[in-house]
Amino acid sequence: MFLQGISQLCFGASYVVALGLELTRTVWPRTWPRWLGLAFGTVGLFAHTLYLLFRAPSVATPWGSLLLLSWVLAIFYLYGAFHHRKLAWAIFVLPIVLILIGLSVVFPQSPDQSFSNWFTGSNFWAMVHGGLLLLAAIGVCVGCAVSVMYLVQARRLRTKSNPGQGLKLMSLERLAEMNRRAIVWAFPLLSAGLLVGIALQLQEEHGQTVWFSWRYLGTAGLWLAFLLLLYMRFAAQASNRRLAILTIAVFILLLGTLVTSHPLPAGGSP
Repeated sequence: MFLQGISQLCFGASYVVALGLELTRTVWPRTWPRWLGLAFGTVGLFAHTLYLLFRAPSVATPWGSLLLLSWVLAIFYLYGAFHHRKLAWAIFVLPIVLILIGLSVVFPQSPDQSFSNWFTGSNFWAMVHGGLLLLAAIGVCVGCAVSVMYLVQARRLRTKSNPGQGLKLMSLERLAEMNRRAIVWAFPLLSAGLLVGIALQLQEEHGQTVWFSWRYLGTAGLWLAFLLLLYMRFAAQASNRRLAILTIAVFILLLGTLVTSHPLPAGGSP
């Protein structure tokens, strides 16, 4: 069957070619590499979508959450590439997409990790937990991408680089505002996901929760890092540069949380 032949390598390779063509534009500004890159990106997203439809991964598993998150960011990449045609959008978003796809390879699908198995009982709430973390993760990933853009743009302005050469990026004010909105949007979703996860674990283990396991420490650490980020932005009035660096650090912590903080094994309650 055609859909069975689609693998992570198929759409991952398409994204790699799209990224390579976008990088080519920075040293050889021509029109055709951009359109060819968009074509490869579109093909990659199409294959990515078919793969998800056929495999139907659950957001409550590391494999599923990483693939779904990378899919949402791939849409974000294509939208930005078409909407901001003159900006180096793909160069900052596609690497995150590829990192997530690469991590998903480490967590292969099990036979019972399908989306349809997560609509009843504790499985449903596990899916809610995973979905909330996924939505929060989208905000963190967007914040990470624009933070890297901010640091690159700030360095270019500090070194007085020619604005007509090299990467074309948004203004520092616009990038800082995008980062702020992404974090403010993600924090309540992460908080709700954490509460659902704690409730699930208490129910699963009948109150005998191992609070010092990595999945709890990772999620709690991510929540505290978010809290620190919000404090620095709204109370301490930290510089946008420091906030960008901290946002990137939160993204790195998020990756560890995504691959460890899923309260139930795939397919059913223990």
